[in-house]
Amino acid sequence: MATVDDVRRQFRNPPPEGRPMMRWWWFGPSIDRDEIDRELEAMAAAGLGGAEVAFVYPMGPVTAPFGSPEFLELVGHAAQTARRLGLRFDVTLGSGWSYGGPHVGPEYAARQLHWDRREIGAAAYDVPIVTAWPGDEFVAAYVGDGWGGAPSSYVEVPARDGIVHVPAGGQPREVLIATSRVTGQQVKRTAAGAEGLTLDHYSAAAANEHIKQVAEPLLLAATPELLGSVFCDSLEVYGGDWTPTIFDEFVKRRGYELRPRLYELVVDTEGSQQLRIDFGRTLSELYEDNFLKVFRQWAAGYGVPFRIQSYGEPPATMSSYRHADIFEGEGWGWTRIPETRWASSAANIYGRSVVSAEVWTWVHSPSFRATPLDLQGEAHEHFLSGVNQLIGHGWPYSPSDGPGLGWVFYAAGALDDRNPWWPSATALLRSLHRLSWLLQQGTPVRPVKIYIPASDAYAAVRAGHAEPLNLYRVARRLIPESVPRTIREAGLDFDLIDDDALDVLDPADAPLVVVPEGTITPPETQRWLDAVVAAGGKVIADVSTLADHLPPPPLSPQQDVGVVHRRLDDGDFYFVANTGAEVRTLTFDEPLERWSALADDAELTDTITLHPYESAVLVPGTTLEAGAAASADQLIITLDIGWSVAFGKDSHPVTVPHRWEDELTTYSGSATYRVEVELPDTTGRLILDFGPGEPVAPDSEPYLPDNSYRALVTPPVGVAADIWLNDTHCGSLWAPPYQVDLTSAARPGVNELRIVVHNTAANALSADQHLLDAAAEATALHGRRFDLQHIEHAADYLNSGLLTVPRIVRRT
Repeated sequence: MATVDDVRRQFRNPPPEGRPMMRWWWFGPSIDRDEIDRELEAMAAAGLGGAEVAFVYPMGPVTAPFGSPEFLELVGHAAQTARRLGLRFDVTLGSGWSYGGPHVGPEYAARQLHWDRREIGAAAYDVPIVTAWPGDEFVAAYVGDGWGGAPSSYVEVPARDGIVHVPAGGQPREVLIATSRVTGQQVKRTAAGAEGLTLDHYSAAAANEHIKQVAEPLLLAATPELLGSVFCDSLEVYGGDWTPTIFDEFVKRRGYELRPRLYELVVDTEGSQQLRIDFGRTLSELYEDNFLKVFRQWAAGYGVPFRIQSYGEPPATMSSYRHADIFEGEGWGWTRIPETRWASSAANIYGRSVVSAEVWTWVHSPSFRATPLDLQGEAHEHFLSGVNQLIGHGWPYSPSDGPGLGWVFYAAGALDDRNPWWPSATALLRSLHRLSWLLQQGTPVRPVKIYIPASDAYAAVRAGHAEPLNLYRVARRLIPESVPRTIREAGLDFDLIDDDALDVLDPADAPLVVVPEGTITPPETQRWLDAVVAAGGKVIADVSTLADHLPPPPLSPQQDVGVVHRRLDDGDFYFVANTGAEVRTLTFDEPLERWSALADDAELTDTITLHPYESAVLVPGTTLEAGAAASADQLIITLDIGWSVAFGKDSHPVTVPHRWEDELTTYSGSATYRVEVELPDTTGRLILDFGPGEPVAPDSEPYLPDNSYRALVTPPVGVAADIWLNDTHCGSLWAPPYQVDLTSAARPGVNELRIVVHNTAANALSADQHLLDAAAEATALHGRRFDLQHIEHAADYLNSGLLTVPRIVRRT
């Protein structure tokens, strides 16, 4: 906790904590010391806080095979260089995802329960146990009277000496044979030499084998004292619903035998719903005990935090996060329930002040199309979902002397210094650092709790059915989309809660709990909900009436504007962000202090205008003195004539607006626009105004998937610019309101205005045959491990240059 004065004092120059980091992809591995140093130095110069190293598929000749002494030495060198530069250094405990590799044989591999269903007659049958695939293990066999899926109950039949002995019966019957089968899933996107099966996340022996073979050599190579954390990416072990010890674990945890009723996982009976709930709960506990706890305790032995994206398959609960040190999510959508909300709710409930997110995962696909405005807009969405540490996705390692643009990751923005707009990155990252640090201060105010229908999700997962063993995804589907949207659009915030969270959450601290009608609530949970009501709170089942029960918001809600409310020792502050492409205005009952992450000054105001994708920090109860009211802007001059442009050294006259793609379709880089400006009077504040930009339709790029974020504005400066007046740098532009203050550099008489415009590297990407050749060669040598995402759309909808007629206005 901190005071308002503490936060105000440090907001302009916050400590390093909270600086955005980057996931740093090492391809191959094909790496060398000089390029490691160069890229880390570029990260530090831009204001990044560090790198999380991820080892992925080859893009060129492999120079340091994964796990080799040469490879481990380079990991250690990178860690030492990062420390020298003041950067945090994190390591992913494996190559690709999920954990696994060549050390994972059938005894350690992820397994799935496979069912063979056969109709038989009344005679006795001896059925040989056949292992169709290496690693197959017979589990049990059952017979039931009837056929065509009719039996409602079955009895186990004996199996001896490799034979299932089905006794004679009085009518046609059905036989079910359960086999434990290795899923066969290979680790995704691995480096060369790291290929293999994904491991069994329910087995401590499998976890310890991975630690021995992969994780410990990596951690020791990096040196524990130099590591910020060790990392596990999202859980994507598809269909892994079995482990050899589950019969013993089930009876120990649930108090009854699973084996006689195992068939109820595929057959509906009177008690099958509860058995499926108990089965799913057992899998969640085995994941926690034999994977999460094992890795956290091992890392703790070296004094290193364990960070994880704990959602997906196996069925991690929200509260599973409590067995890790740093909770991480991904996915944006402030009015929805993305994975970031799964993580940020757990962080709040279990007392973690920092919650990170993999951000910009599919930003404005394909690689190099993302603009600084795209990055700012998506970052705000994560902040609104409770995140306060950004892990960018990401920075592709790429040799500086390679042909073309170099290497990119198949499904993400290439967010490094190859982008022509990189000169604006320093100011953008500084602003995101300020907001991340600020949102780590105090505690969040989230008056509404949404109960996660975990039992319903477990019950919905049936062997042989299409429903995934992904508790987060199923639970999100079971919670009506209107619930989070109604809460957020009312100017309020919420936490998700689950059954385990109730052990640490006081019913008196949950004034409003949403439990959608028909949700299965265990007896202990129902008693907790009754205690909420006894403490004066409300439990809402009819979600259509939710808006009628919400408490009044601290700030009046406004369309597209999200609010984060945090409480300090002696006051509150609010982070507000416009998530849309239209201007929004907020009016308050009393003046509030406004801070901007992009400026050093503060103002006292009872009305604020939020331009598209703009954010602000609001502090009530301030002692700041109000300044003079601002007058309307007075036009001084419209800069419509006299321009020249230079791509390199040679300049020529140009008429603005000026769009590069009309004549230089594949040019990526910078261009310098110049004009002389006559200013007879420089009193007041002189603002260079480019206009608001043009909103674009959400479906204007139809190839983009729903999770690919893009800001719905065509900027007047495409896509970023640095503004100089009389050789004085006045500021960088990449986001609305697209205005720069010229006052300090202006002088009466003739002034030289210089606008250096930077576009994206997408124009060059559209003509980069070298990248396509590198991908094809890597596939020919190492098999198909990736496909370059949407690369054929690199040239779609590009707008570079000075796309408007600027003007200078006076503001008093």
